[in-house]
Amino acid sequence: MADSRGFIPLDFKPLSEDAMLQNSHDFYQLMSRRRSVRDFSDKSIPAKLLENAILTAGSAPSGANMQPWHFVVVQDAAMKKKIREAAEAEERELYEHRAGDEWLEALAPLGTDANKPFLETAPALIAIFLKKFTIDESGVKHKNYYTAESVGIATGMLITALHNAGLVTLTHTPSPMKFLKELLERPSYERPYLLLVCGYPADDAVVPDIKRRGLDEISSFV
Repeated sequence: MADSRGFIPLDFKPLSEDAMLQNSHDFYQLMSRRRSVRDFSDKSIPAKLLENAILTAGSAPSGANMQPWHFVVVQDAAMKKKIREAAEAEERELYEHRAGDEWLEALAPLGTDANKPFLETAPALIAIFLKKFTIDESGVKHKNYYTAESVGIATGMLITALHNAGLVTLTHTPSPMKFLKELLERPSYERPYLLLVCGYPADDAVVPDIKRRGLDEISSFV
């Protein structure tokens, strides 16, 4: 029951230090196997799995609890085809005109190019939108705060939830992404943040042999 301030008791179950350490180790091992995948199976994803992952993303912290995100799950084949065509048009512009030599050199080891067949093959695309404002039930507009930070955290939690459930993902950011707003008919106060491709890996899926930086390279303890 909420108190006079509208606060409720924290739902927190303490663990022993041994359990905490084991959980942290197991979770690290799980997430260390996460890779960005471009070779997808067309096997369908259970609807409840996608719903649970999005609910997990929706539990992320956000500025003033405004929850400035909207997730559009695209499974329709015709819409996926339209998204692929629009994304590839932007990617051709990127690879042929906008990306400098340094950028193209950085991308080369990943084997990427303007062709994005996974946008049609994967069973689900999740278009993530950032809401600059929220419109309440009365039609009143409310400003959202720390939107990029909030949506970034929610996106990370979505990727983690999908990996934890046994799926693979790819973060896709064709630039610009205005076509997503137009194709998916999102309101003017939303902007595309990221397109997350998700599903099962193809049987012959391969990924670049990359290495992650070690603890001493990515952190400092003071």
